[in-house]
Amino acid sequence: MSHPAEPIHRDAISPDRVPRAREDHVAEAPVSLASLEVGATARVVSVDAEGPAGRRLQDLGFVPGTLVEVRRRAPLGDPVEFELRGTHLCLRRGEAARIRVRRA
Repeated sequence: MSHPAEPIHRDAISPDRVPRAREDHVAEAPVSLASLEVGATARVVSVDAEGPAGRRLQDLGFVPGTLVEVRRRAPLGDPVEFELRGTHLCLRRGEAARIRVRRA
């Protein structure tokens, strides 16, 4: 003989047991590498350049997943020095603006 199932009431679930989204796990929207301040570290998400310009940036190491640090800027803000994969290199702001990153 089966027993009738008891209805589940929303009131029966304690608010303490309801999972909440953690703020530190909210994914930030990608930003351009050119917008980061000196000392910031980020991971490459994509390179928004095609043809020779895109290949050059990828050949330099700007590929998805690569960790990049902004090392310093020239006095007038251009070019910008970056460190990635143990190498220091400079890009103009226009080139860096084509690289989308997420803060690490």
